[in-house]
Amino acid sequence: MPATPSRPFSLALLGATGALGRAVLEVLEDLDVPATEVRLLATDRSAGQEIDLRGEPHRVAAVDAAGFAGADVAILAAGEAASLRWAPIARAAGCLVVDGSAAFRGDPAVPLVVPQVNPAALDAAGEGMVASPGALAVALALVLGPLDRAAGIASASVVALEAVSGAGRSGVEQLERELADLMNGREPPEPTGIPHRIAFNLVPQIGPVDADGAAEGEVRLAAELRRLLGRPGLPLAVTALRAPVFHGHAAAVHLALARPLEPEAARALLRSAPAVKVIDRPAERIYPMPMLAVNDDAVLVGRIRAVGEAPGGLALFLAIDDLRKGGAGNLVELALALLARRSAH
Repeated sequence: MPATPSRPFSLALLGATGALGRAVLEVLEDLDVPATEVRLLATDRSAGQEIDLRGEPHRVAAVDAAGFAGADVAILAAGEAASLRWAPIARAAGCLVVDGSAAFRGDPAVPLVVPQVNPAALDAAGEGMVASPGALAVALALVLGPLDRAAGIASASVVALEAVSGAGRSGVEQLERELADLMNGREPPEPTGIPHRIAFNLVPQIGPVDADGAAEGEVRLAAELRRLLGRPGLPLAVTALRAPVFHGHAAAVHLALARPLEPEAARALLRSAPAVKVIDRPAERIYPMPMLAVNDDAVLVGRIRAVGEAPGGLALFLAIDDLRKGGAGNLVELALALLARRSAH
């Protein structure tokens, strides 16, 4: 159980009807978070829906400034545009703010935090606001942080495989539609949420490509991981692909370590790391996969092995539920950590 505040509190959730918002509500229930009030907020398009919370139906209200007034903390789970609009309003209402979008992840004035990795960064939340990283940045930081502290990462190469849920509802609907059409002998319509057909395919582009050929998703992941690890100059190569999987991101990682670390020592280190599960018996065909990570509150890591002729080469494979641990779980833990720090002071 994450750190909890010492007094009752109220929470406002923006984006309550979306996939991430609903996952936040599941985490709140599963952790039995002691909130005296949970305000469910959404844009006008989704307002009026009813959502069950702790066995009781709750009507979702249209977001306005009054929705944040008097709340102790606000979790924003409605996307970048909504965060840019409503985060300042929530702060002006006196709320602590935890943002789940990419809106503030690159803002040096807003701490980017995974509580198990860089909790001290919360001390810099002078404006009462923190940002939660993308799901794969969460996963990589949880796994690479202990390895970096033990052996020093000289450089890293990451191949990121992101589920269509990372593209939002439109990505999920595109894969559903394409699978149904192809399995029934029909030609799918033109893609909508993802720029190419994703069913039975891999798309090696997530976001616009810059002048150097790097896609936005690759640049963001590298920047977030460097920031979480406190390694701004870390040599890091990222290739990100959209995979035909509904939920669960994965990554293949190759590391060059400053000091050699045997695979068994790496496994032992990661077994003791918070929010990490080592699943590594490849001879028995047991290793991380997206389908195993779904609904798990840890990042799964395996296929840990030495690579290269020189000592210090290490490879691994990891998977994370992008909505649960990589999204909602980190948002709730950040909200509780902020509240605990406020009550301690």
